[in-house]
Amino acid sequence: MLITSSDLKSYTEFESIKVRADDKLEKDILEAEVEIESIVGHDFSEPQYNPLPEKAKLALLKMAQFFALINSDESIMKGYKSEKIGDYSYTLADGNSIRKPDVLSLLKGYIKDVPPPSNEGTIRMRLRSL
Repeated sequence: MLITSSDLKSYTEFESIKVRADDKLEKDILEAEVEIESIVGHDFSEPQYNPLPEKAKLALLKMAQFFALINSDESIMKGYKSEKIGDYSYTLADGNSIRKPDVLSLLKGYIKDVPPPSNEGTIRMRLRSL
């Protein structure tokens, strides 16, 4: 893992995350790592990312905090309109949900070009006007 549960606990201001079990936080962190990997196109395992750059670490902490809050709050899963977590409160509009943190600006320097998918095994159609 790129960050630890203690890293996340020291970063967050949310009491619900500070008291969350380490094994659950590790799963939240894993979800965050998968999300970050999908954004940047790699997993930060290359030697140039050791130690993990501060911007990437901050993005990962923000994303892990998001998943920890979502996964620990039953009311979000049930779709309640408003809730209070410690000193933090939120209201959801009908049909909307809490959005993931926008970490693209923190990660823009680490995004690798992903090759376009191959056309092998696909059907191609050509249409013409009549």
